[in-house]
Amino acid sequence: MIQRRSLLKKMGGLLLAPALPYSAFAAKSKPTLRIAHLTDIHLYNDLDAPNRLAKCFHHVQQQTPKVDLILNGGDIVFDMNKENLSNIRDQWRLWHSVAAAECKLPMHYVLGNHDIWWEEQNKNSAVYGKQYALDQLQLTTPYYSFQKNGWKFICLDSVHLDIDATWYIGKLGEAQFVWLENELKNTPPGTPVCVLSHIPILTATLMIEDGIVNKWEMLGGDMHTDTAAIIKLFYQHPNVKLCLSGHIHLRDKVVYNNVTYLCNGAVSGAWWKGNKRETAPGYGLIDLYADGTFDEKYVKY
Repeated sequence: MIQRRSLLKKMGGLLLAPALPYSAFAAKSKPTLRIAHLTDIHLYNDLDAPNRLAKCFHHVQQQTPKVDLILNGGDIVFDMNKENLSNIRDQWRLWHSVAAAECKLPMHYVLGNHDIWWEEQNKNSAVYGKQYALDQLQLTTPYYSFQKNGWKFICLDSVHLDIDATWYIGKLGEAQFVWLENELKNTPPGTPVCVLSHIPILTATLMIEDGIVNKWEMLGGDMHTDTAAIIKLFYQHPNVKLCLSGHIHLRDKVVYNNVTYLCNGAVSGAWWKGNKRETAPGYGLIDLYADGTFDEKYVKY
């Protein structure tokens, strides 16, 4: 009888033990938000790019469960750098035409380096720099935040002119860094945060070189030059969970100090000419949960 009672106690413990974990897992059983991360589209009227972008949009919208919104990581048009205004207008008209016809999902943007007009001879023009692209996207500022389904999204402006004002560098700048500090300070600690930038804050893709090297060169235009300061800031705010970027056209994931830095491949792949190294054309698909966790994968469309 003693042995039987002892056995029943053990069985009771086994039967009751799953009750607490089940309630915890049940809260995560359904994502609070599903997002698609599309970056480096580089749209222009060549190499069948408009039809292939339409295919990508259709692929995103056919996902089950359904995607709630798109985060667009920049380099939307093929290239504005030092282009004439006629070509720039054509590229943006094409973007608006394809997006309106083929995509019914809400979309939030950050600017890429190819979305900015740097023509040194026209610095006094009203559309010089980022203004033309901001107008096209109906953005009042190049960095901003919004909230959706319990998550906060911080959209950064990571592309700035370098010291000589002829090329770009990855950074926030003093004013934007102060803004980011205040955004995180004023966000409740229980609200998970997802950060979107064009240029990666942290990536391992820059270590990929052909041949054998004994020294890696990392250019300021390939990864944020203020990485250490941003990472230190994120360390003070553990609710920063995920940072999304593109720019490199390669896919990687770096986890540092409990923040996941996810660099996704390009919708255009190698500028509509196939894979960029081992990364096929595609987009990121991310399920966000109320507890700040997430599931993610890279989807080849």
